[in-house]
Amino acid sequence: MDDIFTQVREGNAFHVRVWLDNTENDLNQGDDHRFSLLHWASLEGRSNIVDMLIQRGARINATNMGDDTALHLASSHGHREIALMLLHNKANINAINEHGNTPLHYACFWGHDSIAEDLVNNGALVSLANKFNETPLEKAKAYLSKMLKDRAAALGQDLQTIPFKDRSWLGYKTRSRDALLSRHTGIDISQLNLISHIATTHSGDVWRGQWEGNDIVSKILKVRDCNIRTSRDFQEEVTRLRIFNHPNILPVLACCNQPPNLVILTQFMPYGSLFNVLHGETGIVVDQNQTLRFAMDIARGMEFLHTMEPLILNYVLTSKHVMIDEDLAKINIDDPKYYSPDGTVNGIDEDLTARINMADYKFTFQEKAKLYSPAWMAPEALQRKQTDINQRAADMWSFAILLWELETREVPFADLSPMETGMKIALEGLRLTIPPGVSSHISRLMKICMNEEPGKRPRFDMIIPIFEKMKHAS
Repeated sequence: MDDIFTQVREGNAFHVRVWLDNTENDLNQGDDHRFSLLHWASLEGRSNIVDMLIQRGARINATNMGDDTALHLASSHGHREIALMLLHNKANINAINEHGNTPLHYACFWGHDSIAEDLVNNGALVSLANKFNETPLEKAKAYLSKMLKDRAAALGQDLQTIPFKDRSWLGYKTRSRDALLSRHTGIDISQLNLISHIATTHSGDVWRGQWEGNDIVSKILKVRDCNIRTSRDFQEEVTRLRIFNHPNILPVLACCNQPPNLVILTQFMPYGSLFNVLHGETGIVVDQNQTLRFAMDIARGMEFLHTMEPLILNYVLTSKHVMIDEDLAKINIDDPKYYSPDGTVNGIDEDLTARINMADYKFTFQEKAKLYSPAWMAPEALQRKQTDINQRAADMWSFAILLWELETREVPFADLSPMETGMKIALEGLRLTIPPGVSSHISRLMKICMNEEPGKRPRFDMIIPIFEKMKHAS
């Protein structure tokens, strides 16, 4: 098969789908000029592939080396269906490239009247000047300029020229990813530059560092007896944790398999875990809207994991195993909502994304008899062997505990030790109580997800539409 960029350019949807189905392939990687797959599909007018990429989690606002977004390319090449698809998925309508041009500049210059009108109707500013002090209206033919000006005025736009303002220094442009992060599997431990120790957990020592110029987190696994069999099992299991094709999964980037050193690498997340955001001092305000966004992110990630065959076992869903990513590619930095009167940037918390951390997977050779997160575990998971339970239903219980944590901002069973918690849940019927003040919809959902009969708990694909309705109603 030719490289994936060629397949996208030529519109070979079947080959693209097969490539995307391989979890180790990173759909947000870029070519030598940082054109992502979405860039090429938008440029070439491959609407079916654009739709496929968006559904799989392609970053809508990622830029190439010229700071063009996919919307720039669709607008300049006259692909109206794709432009509307991107707008529907929150493309930054007033994004500026290296020349200060917006998608509307290009639609006007190339005479794509219908796209220009769509852009204005969706909030594109007709008076935003580029580096050469040219507005989109000055790029358009006379009839189009008049029509867009009248339409903008009817929509309440201020028609006074908005001078170009260089915001590149803010650092909020997000280019497509260096494919290096998904090309490597095994690396030499000498290539790692471990800078600072973050934590010591039951599964290993966690370090912040750098690898090939990328900020990473390295977990050096604790292994009692690292023999040839352990090394073989590690290599086999870590391969399944390299899930690059879902936006709510944080993949294992690479591993170091050099006994006695077994190391896994993930991308560094400056905010840390959801547990840290909820109970630490990050300064992030988790309001009801953000709670719904986090819950939806986690549910979507778990839904994806539950489609995998065989299922990834030995993973307990807790707030400690969900990382918070400041997804800069989602930020419409030119949107006025991000600016305070003094010109400083604000409102970035709205664009935080929750991602399930595959590095918190428990390998089969690690302390099989010990359980470390009983507060989030289903009663049957504490009472029986893993082979004797419905793992998907047990994960739904864990999600309900996490939802309780999001709503209350409290640590479940914080007054008990992990051992006491596990014993009381398994043997004495200890359960969380839903406090007053939690919305009736969330309360009802938590009760359904924590049904004592595993078979009566819903699937993740059943609860995602419920969250979407809640989000639209808020």
